[in-house]
Amino acid sequence: MLHVLYLIGIAAFAASGVMAAHRADLDPFGGLVLAFAASVSGGTLRDLILDRHPLYWTHDWVLLTVIGCVAVATMAFLRYRELPQRSLMVVDAVGLAVVTVIGARAAIDAGVTPFAVLILAVLTGVTGEVVRDVLCGELPPLLLREEVYATAALAGAVCYQLLHWAGAGGTTATVISAGTVFALRLGAIRYGLHLPRARSSR
Repeated sequence: MLHVLYLIGIAAFAASGVMAAHRADLDPFGGLVLAFAASVSGGTLRDLILDRHPLYWTHDWVLLTVIGCVAVATMAFLRYRELPQRSLMVVDAVGLAVVTVIGARAAIDAGVTPFAVLILAVLTGVTGEVVRDVLCGELPPLLLREEVYATAALAGAVCYQLLHWAGAGGTTATVISAGTVFALRLGAIRYGLHLPRARSSR
Protein backbone atom coordinates (compact mmCIF):
# COMPACT_ATOMS: atom_id res chain seq x y z
CA MET A 1 0.00 0.00 0.00
CA LEU A 2 2.77 2.42 0.97
CA HIS A 3 4.70 1.73 -2.22
CA VAL A 4 1.60 2.26 -4.35
CA LEU A 5 0.97 5.61 -2.68
CA TYR A 6 4.59 6.55 -3.23
CA LEU A 7 4.29 5.77 -6.93
CA ILE A 8 1.21 8.00 -7.07
CA GLY A 9 3.13 10.85 -5.45
CA ILE A 10 6.11 10.37 -7.74
CA ALA A 11 3.81 10.25 -10.78
CA ALA A 12 2.20 13.52 -9.70
CA PHE A 13 5.60 15.21 -9.36
CA ALA A 14 6.66 13.83 -12.76
CA ALA A 15 3.53 15.31 -14.36
CA SER A 16 4.11 18.62 -12.57
CA GLY A 17 7.68 18.72 -13.89
CA VAL A 18 6.49 18.27 -17.48
CA MET A 19 3.74 20.86 -17.00
CA ALA A 20 6.26 23.35 -15.64
CA ALA A 21 8.55 22.64 -18.60
CA HIS A 22 5.62 23.18 -20.97
CA ARG A 23 4.84 26.56 -19.40
CA ALA A 24 8.52 27.52 -19.65
CA ASP A 25 8.61 26.55 -23.36
CA LEU A 26 11.24 23.84 -22.89
CA ASP A 27 11.75 21.02 -25.40
CA PRO A 28 10.77 17.38 -24.73
CA PHE A 29 14.21 16.58 -23.32
CA GLY A 30 13.79 19.46 -20.89
CA GLY A 31 10.42 18.01 -19.94
CA LEU A 32 12.00 14.64 -19.15
CA VAL A 33 14.77 16.27 -17.12
CA LEU A 34 12.26 18.23 -15.05
CA ALA A 35 10.05 15.16 -14.59
CA PHE A 36 12.92 13.16 -13.10
CA ALA A 37 14.34 16.10 -11.14
CA ALA A 38 10.98 16.95 -9.56
CA SER A 39 10.30 13.31 -8.74
CA VAL A 40 13.53 12.12 -7.14
CA SER A 41 15.26 15.23 -5.73
CA GLY A 42 13.47 15.19 -2.38
CA GLY A 43 14.02 11.51 -1.70
CA THR A 44 17.63 11.77 -2.87
CA LEU A 45 18.36 14.60 -0.43
CA ARG A 46 16.66 12.66 2.38
CA ASP A 47 18.68 9.50 1.68
CA LEU A 48 21.95 11.43 1.48
CA ILE A 49 21.26 13.05 4.86
CA LEU A 50 20.37 9.66 6.35
CA ASP A 51 23.43 8.10 4.66
CA ARG A 52 21.25 5.48 2.97
CA HIS A 53 22.93 3.72 0.06
CA PRO A 54 22.29 2.89 -2.67
CA LEU A 55 19.89 5.76 -3.33
CA TYR A 56 16.34 4.44 -3.39
CA TRP A 57 15.58 5.22 -7.04
CA THR A 58 18.76 3.69 -8.49
CA HIS A 59 17.48 0.13 -7.99
CA ASP A 60 13.73 0.63 -8.39
CA TRP A 61 12.99 0.06 -12.07
CA VAL A 62 9.23 0.31 -11.46
CA LEU A 63 9.58 3.84 -10.09
CA LEU A 64 11.82 4.95 -12.98
CA THR A 65 9.42 3.39 -15.49
CA VAL A 66 6.46 5.20 -13.90
CA ILE A 67 8.29 8.54 -14.09
CA GLY A 68 9.23 8.00 -17.73
CA CYS A 69 5.77 6.84 -18.80
CA VAL A 70 3.95 9.63 -16.96
CA ALA A 71 6.34 12.20 -18.43
CA VAL A 72 5.80 10.98 -22.00
CA ALA A 73 2.03 10.69 -21.53
CA THR A 74 1.82 14.21 -20.07
CA MET A 75 3.87 15.65 -22.93
CA ALA A 76 1.63 13.91 -25.47
CA PHE A 77 -1.49 15.27 -23.73
CA LEU A 78 -0.14 18.82 -23.59
CA ARG A 79 0.68 18.70 -27.28
CA TYR A 80 -3.02 18.71 -28.10
CA ARG A 81 -4.70 20.29 -25.12
CA GLU A 82 -3.94 23.15 -22.75
CA LEU A 83 -4.52 22.62 -19.04
CA PRO A 84 -6.20 25.17 -16.74
CA GLN A 85 -3.97 27.73 -15.03
CA ARG A 86 -4.08 26.10 -11.58
CA SER A 87 -3.72 22.49 -12.72
CA LEU A 88 0.04 22.49 -12.06
CA MET A 89 -0.53 23.53 -8.45
CA VAL A 90 -3.21 20.88 -7.90
CA VAL A 91 -1.10 18.06 -9.36
CA ASP A 92 1.87 19.31 -7.36
CA ALA A 93 -0.27 19.24 -4.18
CA VAL A 94 -0.85 15.50 -4.68
CA GLY A 95 2.89 14.89 -4.94
CA LEU A 96 3.63 17.09 -1.95
CA ALA A 97 1.08 15.30 0.21
CA VAL A 98 2.23 11.76 -0.49
CA VAL A 99 5.97 12.32 -0.67
CA THR A 100 6.04 14.34 2.56
CA VAL A 101 4.42 11.50 4.47
CA ILE A 102 6.74 8.92 2.89
CA GLY A 103 9.64 11.09 4.02
CA ALA A 104 8.31 11.10 7.57
CA ARG A 105 7.97 7.32 7.51
CA ALA A 106 11.53 6.85 6.23
CA ALA A 107 12.90 9.21 8.89
CA ILE A 108 11.05 7.40 11.69
CA ASP A 109 12.33 4.04 10.41
CA ALA A 110 15.86 5.47 10.49
CA GLY A 111 15.44 6.21 14.21
CA VAL A 112 16.18 9.94 14.08
CA THR A 113 14.86 12.43 16.63
CA PRO A 114 11.25 13.68 16.32
CA PHE A 115 12.45 17.14 15.27
CA ALA A 116 14.67 15.59 12.58
CA VAL A 117 11.65 13.60 11.35
CA LEU A 118 9.80 16.85 10.70
CA ILE A 119 12.75 18.44 8.93
CA LEU A 120 13.37 15.41 6.71
CA ALA A 121 9.68 15.03 5.89
CA VAL A 122 9.43 18.66 4.76
CA LEU A 123 12.68 18.47 2.79
CA THR A 124 11.48 15.31 1.06
CA GLY A 125 8.24 17.02 0.09
CA VAL A 126 9.44 20.43 -1.07
CA THR A 127 12.88 19.85 -2.64
CA GLY A 128 11.52 18.58 -5.95
CA GLU A 129 9.42 21.73 -6.37
CA VAL A 130 12.38 23.99 -5.62
CA VAL A 131 14.64 22.17 -8.11
CA ARG A 132 11.87 22.22 -10.74
CA ASP A 133 11.24 25.95 -10.39
CA VAL A 134 14.95 26.83 -10.40
CA LEU A 135 15.56 24.78 -13.56
CA CYS A 136 12.58 26.53 -15.18
CA GLY A 137 14.00 29.93 -14.25
CA GLU A 138 10.95 30.63 -12.10
CA LEU A 139 12.44 32.68 -9.29
CA PRO A 140 11.85 32.87 -6.46
CA PRO A 141 10.51 29.28 -6.26
CA LEU A 142 6.92 28.70 -5.18
CA LEU A 143 8.20 27.73 -1.74
CA LEU A 144 9.56 31.24 -1.12
CA ARG A 145 6.54 33.21 -2.33
CA GLU A 146 4.48 33.32 0.87
CA GLU A 147 2.63 30.21 -0.28
CA VAL A 148 1.09 27.69 2.14
CA TYR A 149 3.43 25.00 0.85
CA ALA A 150 6.17 24.00 3.26
CA THR A 151 3.71 24.89 6.03
CA ALA A 152 1.26 22.32 4.69
CA ALA A 153 4.05 19.74 4.52
CA LEU A 154 5.04 20.51 8.11
CA ALA A 155 1.44 20.10 9.28
CA GLY A 156 1.26 16.69 7.59
CA ALA A 157 4.57 15.62 9.11
CA VAL A 158 3.40 16.63 12.60
CA CYS A 159 0.13 14.76 12.03
CA TYR A 160 2.01 11.63 10.97
CA GLN A 161 4.33 11.83 13.95
CA LEU A 162 1.42 12.18 16.39
CA LEU A 163 -0.51 9.31 14.81
CA HIS A 164 2.61 7.14 14.93
CA TRP A 165 3.01 7.88 18.65
CA ALA A 166 -0.69 7.09 19.15
CA GLY A 167 -0.17 3.65 17.62
CA ALA A 168 -2.17 4.22 14.45
CA GLY A 169 -1.57 1.77 11.63
CA GLY A 170 0.77 2.76 8.83
CA THR A 171 -1.96 3.00 6.21
CA THR A 172 -4.28 5.00 8.47
CA ALA A 173 -1.53 7.43 9.46
CA THR A 174 -0.44 7.83 5.85
CA VAL A 175 -3.91 8.51 4.47
CA ILE A 176 -4.88 10.97 7.22
CA SER A 177 -1.57 12.84 7.12
CA ALA A 178 -1.40 13.01 3.33
CA GLY A 179 -5.02 14.15 3.31
CA THR A 180 -4.11 16.93 5.75
CA VAL A 181 -1.32 18.20 3.49
CA PHE A 182 -3.49 18.01 0.37
CA ALA A 183 -6.46 19.73 2.03
CA LEU A 184 -4.32 22.59 3.35
CA ARG A 185 -2.56 23.11 0.04
CA LEU A 186 -5.76 22.84 -2.00
CA GLY A 187 -7.57 25.20 0.37
CA ALA A 188 -4.75 27.73 -0.01
CA ILE A 189 -4.98 27.47 -3.80
CA ARG A 190 -8.78 27.67 -3.84
CA TYR A 191 -9.07 30.67 -1.52
CA GLY A 192 -5.81 32.41 -2.38
CA LEU A 193 -4.39 32.04 1.13
CA HIS A 194 -0.83 33.19 1.76
CA LEU A 195 1.49 33.45 4.70
CA PRO A 196 1.97 36.98 6.06
CA ARG A 197 4.99 38.78 4.69
CA ALA A 198 7.68 39.90 7.11
CA ARG A 199 7.56 43.68 7.00
CA SER A 200 9.89 46.34 8.24
CA SER A 201 8.80 48.20 11.36
CA ARG A 202 9.48 51.49 9.57
